[in-house]
Amino acid sequence: MDLTKYEVARLIGARALQLSMGAPPLIKVSKNSASFVEVAENELDHNVIPLSVVR
Repeated sequence: MDLTKYEVARLIGARALQLSMGAPPLIKVSKNSASFVEVAENELDHNVIPLSVVR
């Protein structure tokens, strides 16, 4: 299932908020990762983000 750009933005935003509130990242994070948004994008790219879209 392909995600729309709005669904992608919503998933990344929700996951970045979780990470900022102290949730552990589900991928290996380098020390160069500047923001929670980058980590959330990487998690989405690796299909390990713990969120789903209900249409």
